[in-house]
Amino acid sequence: MSNLVEIDPVKFGVTWQKVEAMEYEVAELRKDVKQLLALAERSKGGLWAGMAIVSAVSAFVGFISHYITGK
Repeated sequence: MSNLVEIDPVKFGVTWQKVEAMEYEVAELRKDVKQLLALAERSKGGLWAGMAIVSAVSAFVGFISHYITGK
């Protein structure tokens, strides 16, 4: 008796097709993640600029309210 494993060509073909489809999906996911990272990097600058503007406006309002109330 031989311990050879026979491979069903149909099942092997189906498995091969699934692997190729998964490789394509992984490539698409990588591309999407790279785009998301680039978008996040760009939005960081906007976040810091917004925080600076809000901080400046808040400081100005605080200064004016302190000046008006005299406290």
